[in-house]
Amino acid sequence: MQASDTIVAVSTPPGRGGIGIVRLSGRQALDLARKLLCKEDFAPEPNRVSLHVLRDPETGEELDRALVTYFQAPRSFTGEDVIEFSCHGSPVLLLQIVDALLRLGARAAEPGEFTLRALANGKLNLSQAEAIRDLIEARTAAAARQAARQLGGELSATLQPLKDALLELIVPLESSLEFVEDDLPDLEIERLSARLSDLVRRMDELAATFRAGRLLKDGLKATLVGRPNVGKSSIFNALLKQDRAIVTDLPGTTRDALSEMINLEGIPVLLTDTAGVRDSADAIERMGIERTRRAIADADLLLVVVDGSEPLTAEDRELILEVAQSRHLMVANKCDLAGFSLGRLRETVANGAEIIAVSARTGQGLEDLRRAVLRSCSAPESATDSLLLTNARHYDLLRRASDALATAQRLLQERASEELVLVGLYDALRYLGEITGETTPEEILTQIFSTFCIGK
Repeated sequence: MQASDTIVAVSTPPGRGGIGIVRLSGRQALDLARKLLCKEDFAPEPNRVSLHVLRDPETGEELDRALVTYFQAPRSFTGEDVIEFSCHGSPVLLLQIVDALLRLGARAAEPGEFTLRALANGKLNLSQAEAIRDLIEARTAAAARQAARQLGGELSATLQPLKDALLELIVPLESSLEFVEDDLPDLEIERLSARLSDLVRRMDELAATFRAGRLLKDGLKATLVGRPNVGKSSIFNALLKQDRAIVTDLPGTTRDALSEMINLEGIPVLLTDTAGVRDSADAIERMGIERTRRAIADADLLLVVVDGSEPLTAEDRELILEVAQSRHLMVANKCDLAGFSLGRLRETVANGAEIIAVSARTGQGLEDLRRAVLRSCSAPESATDSLLLTNARHYDLLRRASDALATAQRLLQERASEELVLVGLYDALRYLGEITGETTPEEILTQIFSTFCIGK
């Protein structure tokens, strides 16, 4: 990426829409806009919208009538001159406009390059830049709110006191190394050790939020499994609140895995209905059962469905044994029928799994099932009460910082030299800096921004 280039990209999603936005950023943005408008005297007022005709720079043919907005450097998202053309949302038209700007000298933007320029020009830090990606990709309102909090700088503000406290520890140790020949007194060692303990505790508390944050961001894979005709597809439809899967009285109706995303208290859950597990001579059904096996291996949580109105069959028992070491819930369907017996199931299922009684037909017990799914993965009751770590990179760096401080504390208590203690403190400071971008290597930045969409 050349920072001196003027870059261009479509910044709205692919497909047709009422509006499509083409974005320019760089030193030549205003000059290229003048050529696209065929107006050499074009001098827009910053942060004001005006209507103009966009023309092919070679033929003068009218391309579109668009709203043009000029954001003057440094008061723009990227910190450079930025021009946005709000055009009619035809994909063909947008590509024509981008192609015209490329012929005029602009360069096609790389993924995330607008945000990378904002980072380079001090408009935001790295954790805020990553929050932009998370906000775009958020699948629930709770995930969007958490990303917005990080975009607002809450994570950076939480980390800054930790960095300041580290510097306050580094200064006396550096001074002791330079100016004091004797070892640190015991009282000073105890004081420094106590402060290190406090820092480790605070970092560990923040790192502990990652489990809930990961669920909020990435969601949970919950898979319905069981023998044919126990009501998996009916429960699937009832949880979705729509007839997504075909339901019949014929065993083996479901031949392939079917997945849909649902929202449970702000947690995105990818719910998968699978083919009934049994021995079958039907080649197509056997393929579906093989896919069920793969879905079982890939799931975070298995919902093992049985027919609670009749005794467990040999196929039920075999499946229960198969999933015993996986995270799972027992779901006893058909609790509305006269023959239903939860007590009989509890006597039969000896692995201690929680059993939820439901009726896919009447809806009874479905709320209990939803709560059990959240409870099984330790999801928070409210995912937005406090700041959560949602990024695995942040979690890893915070754990490294905590481990470095724990090592430094041990060396300090063992009366090791100040040089060795300082290594751990500087490592921890560097790890925290990598979260917000002050000390992040260029190759890591490249990896991060390659995951962004083009146009942002």
